[in-house]
Amino acid sequence: MNPESVFFQSRLQKLRSQFDALRIDAFLITFQPHLRYMSGFSGSAGVGIVTRDKTFLITDGRYATQVRQETNGWKIFITQVELFGELKKRRLLQSGGRVGFDGNSLMFGQFQQLKELFPKIKFLPKVDCIEKIAAVKDLSEIQKIKKAVEITDKVFTEILSFFKPGVREIDIAAEISYRHLKHGASGDGFSAIVVSGDRSAIPHGKPSDKKFKNGELITIDMGCVYQGYHSDMTRTIALGRPKSEAKKIYQIVLTAQQHAIEAARDGIKTKEIDATARNYIKEKGYEKYFRHSLGHGIGLQIHEQPRLSVLSKATLETGNVVTIEPGIYIPNFGGVRIEDDIVVTDGHCEILNTSPKELLIL
Repeated sequence: MNPESVFFQSRLQKLRSQFDALRIDAFLITFQPHLRYMSGFSGSAGVGIVTRDKTFLITDGRYATQVRQETNGWKIFITQVELFGELKKRRLLQSGGRVGFDGNSLMFGQFQQLKELFPKIKFLPKVDCIEKIAAVKDLSEIQKIKKAVEITDKVFTEILSFFKPGVREIDIAAEISYRHLKHGASGDGFSAIVVSGDRSAIPHGKPSDKKFKNGELITIDMGCVYQGYHSDMTRTIALGRPKSEAKKIYQIVLTAQQHAIEAARDGIKTKEIDATARNYIKEKGYEKYFRHSLGHGIGLQIHEQPRLSVLSKATLETGNVVTIEPGIYIPNFGGVRIEDDIVVTDGHCEILNTSPKELLIL
């Protein structure tokens, strides 16, 4: 039996508690991160059905052993045909029923296929049903995220010795990937961002053949996956003596991040936290150079709810794990971003990262 069964049962209960308000009899899960969140199954192919009192999971023969090891309480069907075809063959959906599905992720072609296979069933797109449950992490999830963060912190410390003039951005990115695996991660959480000099003004720039030079800022955005859960950290360092403008914007970004972290707590609107950092950067005259939202939730996906942005209507809750990552990006000069992962608690938050945030000059 999966030792985390109590957490999975709680998630199923929270999903089912929405059925009456959603006016559905069952929920179809086709999005892999959601299926893993609700069942524990981590395979790449599967479909889940949650009714008011039963749970069914269909996958193929590649995962026959794995699915039974990872799940508990789900009726498992192994198929040699297409997953939706097996769903019809097993008659797991009642004729005349109303079935909700992941409205944010089901592809149009899949929707058409379901309507053709089940003409007497009404399929209804429902958004954020699982997302809003997954936004609040339980103790098991928080421990896995903490381990992922610990691995990334360790890798960052180790790669600092590689930053020298003449080293290429892609060399550092490769070293990050290798060391994440070496320290127990299943892989990178996303392709590492390593950008230097004027390229550091590109918030999501891809590592290139560009070689580091003295006097440059270098931004490293990196994260890993541990047992399915993500870390996400950004640090900006200076190679050799930085320009006075670089030191100035670094301190502005750091202070903005500190203010936002201090504001993060249960019950505060996420747009207010974004405003805390954004207004400070605005006061210093760099508002137009902060060109993205302040942060996002992390978990089984690298970007989850809640979003920390000027457009968000979300409110932080105890158990949210989010990033706080303000930045300033000046074209033809360079940029600074500093990012930590935090756990929201009642009255304050816990910073998970331990990597130093004062400007490192290597």
